[in-house]
Amino acid sequence: MTYPLIVVPFLLLAALITILTARRERFARRMAASGLAALVLLTLTAVFDNIMIAAGLFTYPAEHLSGIHIGLAPVEDFAYPLAAAFLIPAVWTLLTPKKPT
Repeated sequence: MTYPLIVVPFLLLAALITILTARRERFARRMAASGLAALVLLTLTAVFDNIMIAAGLFTYPAEHLSGIHIGLAPVEDFAYPLAAAFLIPAVWTLLTPKKPT
């Protein structure tokens, strides 16, 4: 189970940095937008990973996977788009100066 151990830090980092932006303005709106982006990215990942795996473009060693699949795609493949959908806007928010109150 190597791949699950690799993706956990990315998900934790995304969650931590997202939480750090909770007091910034428009947090709820950003979370809604990130949730929508995550839904789109996860759908695209499901479709295209399954196509690429079915076409034989790549494989995964079974001993390194959790064993949970969505179609042919291992669930670990979905961690990166999920993390990106929340991490990128959160980092952008933290790098944007706060407006004076």
